[in-house]
Amino acid sequence: MNEYLMETKQVTKAYGRVLALDHVDLHVRRGSIYGLIGDNGAGKSTLLKLLAGQAFATSGELCLFGQHTKKGLSQSRRRIGAMVEQPGLAAGMTPRQLLEYYRIQKGIAGRTKTEEMLRLTGIWEKKDSRCKSLSMGQRQRLGLAVALLGEPELLLLDEPINGLDPSGIAWIRTLLKRLNQEKNITILLSSHILTELEQTAMEFGFLDHGKLLEEISQKDLAEKCADCLWIEVSEPEKYAALLTKAFPGEIYQVMADGTFQIRRPQREAEAYSRLAMEHGLNVRRLETQHGSLEEFYMNLKKGGAKTC
Repeated sequence: MNEYLMETKQVTKAYGRVLALDHVDLHVRRGSIYGLIGDNGAGKSTLLKLLAGQAFATSGELCLFGQHTKKGLSQSRRRIGAMVEQPGLAAGMTPRQLLEYYRIQKGIAGRTKTEEMLRLTGIWEKKDSRCKSLSMGQRQRLGLAVALLGEPELLLLDEPINGLDPSGIAWIRTLLKRLNQEKNITILLSSHILTELEQTAMEFGFLDHGKLLEEISQKDLAEKCADCLWIEVSEPEKYAALLTKAFPGEIYQVMADGTFQIRRPQREAEAYSRLAMEHGLNVRRLETQHGSLEEFYMNLKKGGAKTC
């Protein structure tokens, strides 16, 4: 069985002379939560539209559930739930009526499914209010309820936490993790709130001006963004010998300017400066850096080293 539930091969989407997507190769594993990262206009929504069948690629190939033909993709999309850009809601309908409409349209048996989705996404109390009266966060919850109808195997979500307050964001995060773990739903979601994606996603893809800069797993990202301690001393060669003898097992690198980079330091920062001073060395710099997904992304955009 193919480990990828969804993948794109050199997918390009052009609007006239503008390339919204430029030869993108994306890979989403079965059972994962994949975070798609990029600024506004990077191509995130365009890619999700192609996967959902709301738009078509100029060139390249899409593969969903192992299918890549026109007929196969059409059948595969029945197994997908999607919320791309702002959810399209009929202003005069109530959430209950809207979900009933989509339930019937999708051929889903049982009116209890409507109530189940309203309760699952936290919109039950607004079930009989007009959609036009809903807040942005409530509209997001209702859009998610529509996407979850029919128990999809793959969920495509474009900025699902847009408009939610902090408690709502935490609630959605918990819900997505539960859907992934308990129902084995694979989730591809885009967001510009990187601190939230860092807590939710298992894998990441970085889009910039239509190009996929890199894909990386949560584990590899954690390794590249490990805490670092930087220390600059008066005699680097002497300090290297002291460091190796006094603190065996430390992983460090001496940079071209003689500064030491200690990755995942096992001690408090003061222990490293104290070691130098006790042996007559001057400490010119001592700094601890904590890596993050945001730093990793910004370095990628600048074309720099693929670390935090």
